[in-house]
Amino acid sequence: MLVEWDWWTVDFGDAHAGAAGALVGGSEPRPVYFDVGSGSDVPSTTHWSAYDGRARRPRADALRAACACGWRSAAQYFLDWDTIGDRPLYEADVDLTGPLADWTAHLSVVRDAAVPLPERLAALLAEIAGQLTATAADVPLAALRAAGVLERIAARVGRETAGALRDDGMPAEVVATALGITRSRALVLLLTAQDG
Repeated sequence: MLVEWDWWTVDFGDAHAGAAGALVGGSEPRPVYFDVGSGSDVPSTTHWSAYDGRARRPRADALRAACACGWRSAAQYFLDWDTIGDRPLYEADVDLTGPLADWTAHLSVVRDAAVPLPERLAALLAEIAGQLTATAADVPLAALRAAGVLERIAARVGRETAGALRDDGMPAEVVATALGITRSRALVLLLTAQDG
């Protein structure tokens, strides 16, 4: 199934990617499948824009904010089908500011619960990001090499740190909250450290 997230942050990556989610009859509809002819692979999606009532697909009544972590906003933003008319939703001028604001508020709660980065490290990471972006424009292969080095450093330090936390008996729930990830991802992180 194709999962298309509309919003993403560097802080939390895909753990807290966000989107406007469709509501049909007050609940989240099943995925929409696309008939692409014969074959065993039938593509599907849950992206809000697919729920426009066309080609026997359900028609969304409202949208709400959704997060990859499973969080859903309580607020619903009803679609004005008189204004949308017969157009596909992806062509209509649908206002997503409400769902985006709700998802942003959710991220604030996650960010407030997460362990803060030391100020010096946060500044260094911002500087590295700037340098990598500038290098990518000037010398793309050097930027790619540097990204690989950073990835290996991060993987090694991450394995060692996760292993130490696991050995200290740190609960997955505490790790999840501190890192802004789901409990299942925290468990994987702690268990993977065993193999590292």
